[in-house]
Amino acid sequence: MSGGPRPVVLATGNAHKVDEVGDILGPGWVVSAQDPDVEETGTTFEENALLKARAVCEATGDLAVADDSGIEIDALDRRPGIHSARWTEESDWIPRVLRELDGVTGEGRSGRYVAAAAAVWPDGREVVVRGVVEGHVPDAPRGSGGFGYDPIFVPAEGDGRTFAEMGADEKHALSHRGRAFRALVEHLG
Repeated sequence: MSGGPRPVVLATGNAHKVDEVGDILGPGWVVSAQDPDVEETGTTFEENALLKARAVCEATGDLAVADDSGIEIDALDRRPGIHSARWTEESDWIPRVLRELDGVTGEGRSGRYVAAAAAVWPDGREVVVRGVVEGHVPDAPRGSGGFGYDPIFVPAEGDGRTFAEMGADEKHALSHRGRAFRALVEHLG
């Protein structure tokens, strides 16, 4: 890499994701954002990530990256999955999970965070990778950091804290999005 940080456009309207992806990619990249304004009609995280990256690449003419991510909870037949951001109102995401898991104990509360990260270049090249972190849902939310479902996800590789109880660097080291974007940057050259 020469000449300083390289620009990349993140296909999102979520300011939290812009900050998080910028932190994960590090100082070699300058991350700007554009809302892809595209319906997520894919049936997988990978398809939705590609839909968003393609839309922003076409709109800007620049290298575009996107992710699609969510939580899969085993006792809920891997729901909410690809619908994590739209299966209920945002203010009800955590309460709904906890309501639906009421009475479920132990292994039944297992699940995973999944992120697919895609890159699309103006010349038509495309790459998509996946990051996964296994864990479980505690009985109640804990912590005030992160966003989304972070207060109710305890990564198996961690020390018992939720992602919302961790500092940003700790979270990025373990997170699904961190894993996906670190794998993606290997393809960005």
